[in-house]
Amino acid sequence: MKVERNQILSVLEVLAGSFRKFLYEDDEKFLENMKTKNLAGDDISRYQHWEWTQGVGLYGLYQLAKELGNDEYIDFLKSFYDKELSLGLPAKNINTCAPMLALAFLLKETGEQRYAEVCHEWAEAIMNDFVRTKEGGLQHRTSDTENTGELWDDTLFMTVMFLAVMGEIEDNNSYKEEARYQFLLHIKYLVDHKTGLLYHGWTFLERNNFAEALWGRGNCWFTIAVPEYLSISGIAGADRRFLEEALLGQVEALEKYQDESGMWHTLVDDPTSYVEASATCGFGYGILKAVRLGFIDEKYKEVGLKALEPVLKLISEDGTVNQVSYGTPMGRESKDFYKEIEIKPMPYGQALAMLFLLEVLKINDAE
Repeated sequence: MKVERNQILSVLEVLAGSFRKFLYEDDEKFLENMKTKNLAGDDISRYQHWEWTQGVGLYGLYQLAKELGNDEYIDFLKSFYDKELSLGLPAKNINTCAPMLALAFLLKETGEQRYAEVCHEWAEAIMNDFVRTKEGGLQHRTSDTENTGELWDDTLFMTVMFLAVMGEIEDNNSYKEEARYQFLLHIKYLVDHKTGLLYHGWTFLERNNFAEALWGRGNCWFTIAVPEYLSISGIAGADRRFLEEALLGQVEALEKYQDESGMWHTLVDDPTSYVEASATCGFGYGILKAVRLGFIDEKYKEVGLKALEPVLKLISEDGTVNQVSYGTPMGRESKDFYKEIEIKPMPYGQALAMLFLLEVLKINDAE
């Protein structure tokens, strides 16, 4: 599908406006859960606008601002971070690290000392304080769940990408090596060797992949994270080749399982599960970026672009992205668990749509 540049720019502007509105809307379901399951025991109001759901969106808005040269969006991001830092941040865990990624890029751009101090503090916490699994993996401890001995595919984008960026900013070899190791370890335990896709999680306690669900949005974090990581890090040689091959294996499977509509299902290999917008946008973004940067073959460009038409149809006039699944904990016993996750507009819907449409612009401009 060929869409005019101005049309995509118009949709991106609407998405950005919608996200900025969503950013300050409370997730009542999450906050209600936190009243009884707040592991840190701190003030739950600090989590209202500082969780993974906002973090993904902040990164999407930052990428949009840089691509379009939009100072208004940069000023909005600075205002957001300045306000949250003044109020005090929540306890550090895998998911509350997600908003740190865009802040690290703001630090890289501005050199602001107040950003440098908080980014360094959180990077040090990842290195020294975060709970580890066997073999030194980052345990997917969240604000409300311990997840003892568990690796989740979300972790690479939510936490490891921030650490990798800080490794580059501070030229800190320990951070760089740790980020690299986490990518390799997660691939070791999460890749399904039958398909090339990733399982949602792995438990060292029971030594299995739970329900063996090849969950859509979880997979898309990998499709996004690998090209992002390769583009910002100095990783080379065998490790780089290993990551590129793992990404290629996943993309080959995504081509195979792509719905004829151009979207992907919430269980990627299960056509009886609903098609889902956030995963589709994440896959489209990661595939197109990997093609543009030469990490995978040019032929996969059509796989990514096939998702454009159905995604545009799911974006309403006010910028709401429809057909987005709500936050999804681990399906521990049954794959059917994923089919029952409610569909609900969420900030990461706008974020992933922004990233996808941005990459459509970039790859079309490269022609």
